[in-house]
Amino acid sequence: MALTSTVSPWAPGSHHDLPTPPSPATWSIRLNEPKRPPSRWRYPRQPSSPISPCRIIDGATYLGEIKEKASDQKRYRLALANGLSAKIIKATGRNLEQFQVSVNVAPTANATFELVYEELLKRQLGKYELMLKVRPQQLGRHLQIDIRIFEPQGISSLDTEITFMTKDLADALTTTQNKTKAHIVFKPSLAQQQKKPGRLDTILDGNFIVHYDVDRTAIAGAIQIENGYFVHHFAPRELPLLPKNVVFAIDKSGSMAGRKIRKTKEALLKILDDLKPEDHFNLVAFSGRVTQWKPILLQASKEYLESAKTFLSNTQALGATNINEAILLAVRMLDENDRRKQRPSGSVSMVILLTDGDPTEGETKLQKIQENVRATVGGRYHLYCLGFGFDVNYDFLEKLALDNGGVARRIYEDSDADLQLQDFYQEVANPLLTMVKFQYPDNAVELLTQDNFRVFFKSSELVVAGKLTPQAQDLLSAQVRGQSNTQYVDFQTEVNIGNKEKVFQDPEYISHGFMERLWAYLTIQKLLEKAVSASGTAQQSLKARALDLSLSFSFVTPLTCMVVNQPDQGQPQLAVKSVETDHGELKMEQPLRSGRTKFRRRKIVFQEPAELRSLLAPLEDVLPGTSTPLSVGITTPPTPVPLEESLKSMERAPHFILSLIIQKNQKEVLCLDVKGSPFRPVNLISDPVQGIEVTGHYKDFLDTFSWLQVSYKTPEIQVYVNQDSIIVIRGRGQNEKSSSYQWQKIFSLEFSGLKIIMENRALRLIAPKKVTIGLVSLSHLIPGLHLFLQNPVHFSEKVSGILGQFYHHLHCHYLEDDKMALTTMGKTYTITRKSTLDFQNGERSTPMPTLLCWSLEQSLQDRKTS
Repeated sequence: MALTSTVSPWAPGSHHDLPTPPSPATWSIRLNEPKRPPSRWRYPRQPSSPISPCRIIDGATYLGEIKEKASDQKRYRLALANGLSAKIIKATGRNLEQFQVSVNVAPTANATFELVYEELLKRQLGKYELMLKVRPQQLGRHLQIDIRIFEPQGISSLDTEITFMTKDLADALTTTQNKTKAHIVFKPSLAQQQKKPGRLDTILDGNFIVHYDVDRTAIAGAIQIENGYFVHHFAPRELPLLPKNVVFAIDKSGSMAGRKIRKTKEALLKILDDLKPEDHFNLVAFSGRVTQWKPILLQASKEYLESAKTFLSNTQALGATNINEAILLAVRMLDENDRRKQRPSGSVSMVILLTDGDPTEGETKLQKIQENVRATVGGRYHLYCLGFGFDVNYDFLEKLALDNGGVARRIYEDSDADLQLQDFYQEVANPLLTMVKFQYPDNAVELLTQDNFRVFFKSSELVVAGKLTPQAQDLLSAQVRGQSNTQYVDFQTEVNIGNKEKVFQDPEYISHGFMERLWAYLTIQKLLEKAVSASGTAQQSLKARALDLSLSFSFVTPLTCMVVNQPDQGQPQLAVKSVETDHGELKMEQPLRSGRTKFRRRKIVFQEPAELRSLLAPLEDVLPGTSTPLSVGITTPPTPVPLEESLKSMERAPHFILSLIIQKNQKEVLCLDVKGSPFRPVNLISDPVQGIEVTGHYKDFLDTFSWLQVSYKTPEIQVYVNQDSIIVIRGRGQNEKSSSYQWQKIFSLEFSGLKIIMENRALRLIAPKKVTIGLVSLSHLIPGLHLFLQNPVHFSEKVSGILGQFYHHLHCHYLEDDKMALTTMGKTYTITRKSTLDFQNGERSTPMPTLLCWSLEQSLQDRKTS
């Protein structure tokens, strides 16, 4: 079975992003010179994905090399230290892997970039899916997508879904198909690509998706053989569905407020409607406390489903996160179901956990939670862990799931989050077999990949690969045994080895040795999955075996990297395999030092994280002494800067609004601006007793702040904001985790008592017995950041900084009705009562409300400025 995808060609000497698809079957993507790919295989986000890159310049070919990632770090750091252009050129996101390649090309020279990407297409919901991200961002004189599918079993269904398709583009798409082969060509002309005649922008911006499935007449599955290796695809039809017992454990902590809890409810309401009458179910909602819908699992009758929907609708997001108790309660419910003998014969029992954060209540040690759950589940049930967004510890969820017969999955916080949840549920909603075992003659096969599976679901597929021994006879027999309801069922098949090998000798569709690579991929995948749950020498042994295979087959995996040498300068470019990570969409293997907060001599010293400079460099000037940041595949367009003439006519809000407590507990509000040096951060507030440090960067041209940073000692949190983005960094060193947000989103986070709440482009940082800090990015005024302080009574006597001085032995006296003299730390300021724009509620209303406050007559100067 083979699927080839060719995209060609690229313009010489230009810079491109090459997006590669997600999901099902074997395919490759090539530029200019089409080659033949392997069989129906896909490379999922976590394990290995093989890449064969090369660069051809004026007839000379420069190949990429696959190396052990650890061994190349010294070379990489050295290149960075010397200011060379060592680059990370690969990043992974949702259903997308991007490869960036750039090169300087001399006049009249010709450059060709070729990338071969292979993946095992995983059958989900009854089909294989090939997705191509088509976003050229310019008109292409010779743009073509060429897809060839070869399935010896026969193609049972085939369709294309093109998100940017129009009537004018219909003639650019042709599809031909016979029993075993299909050919899809998309070749739009320049005129068809244009949005409007005479315009240079392109209409091609979206996904080109191919769905297909194969005939499944052999109930024991299809066996394919090539060059001494075999693969067995097993997906029987017409088996009775097994009943299931399922407990949904839903996070309702404060960080789930807003879209997350709304999308979760929408998805679960539809999922409940999909339960079958023979299924049993229950709901557990957890924050700091765990609430159950009913004490035991109940049958999915209409009456109970309506009651469960009411419980779900009344669930509100508030509080901490007690993951340990939620899972243990769900497992105890399944145990009670068994004890009462209410579990249907042959049924499958599972817990589906949905959470968006780390445990903050009850048992919070991750290893202890894993031990508790593994001991309680005892291999009897399946635990599926869904991590909502990027504030979860994905490594923790993955280990939790793999230890207990399930899988972990990221749910992206997008508008289709409810559909993602429903799609995942559909994958596990219809179990057909349990305890599935593949068996082959002992003297005929060796080096089998995973050959036993705890459960097989409808519309999916089990895949086993192995190597034929020299003793193998002309016929290869296979037996698959599994339990259906209360009885075991056997599936048997026998194939002629010679005849099967002839099928894949057509050079038009097949590259030699593809099945061996498929076997290697499945083996690496299983080794890496086992390594997640292993420790010590066992884990090192598994990783060593996976590394050896990765190097032997030139696979880019989490253990290896690809090095492409610059033809003219010999400077390395690295491609690394990104993995699902905690608190961030990308986890790039960068040898960069993390930002951190140090407490020395009761003073906080903040060092700006190198990662932030890399992420936010397009938005700011880089401070002197810093090197050019690495490109990590994240770009944010710079905010347009208005002309100086237009700034004068725009409304201005003060930089800072401070709540003050003056003599006799009289409360007042102070509005002020601060000027600082554009070459170093401004120390705004430092309170070593409270463990709070606030710094910022002043832009003199716009007379505003381009970034602000709030650092907490307990919990160890740093909140870094610029005008477009918010980055929350937790912990330090190897335990550091970060997540990125946008100002226009609404969200709520909670970390050990520190609440971070975003609404109307106002970010509030609230903690018990600490000052409340507000950070605001206004979109309809002069670009810049603003800060306000509330509950200042919690500042200590050791507070300092250009804003902190106003909370240190403050004295004032009236000069006249609307003027007052303010004295602090030996300095006296004149303040005047004025009306100014009030940004403390963000952009809740337009125009912005006004506030009567005391204002400094002139801007404060940072003492370190010139």
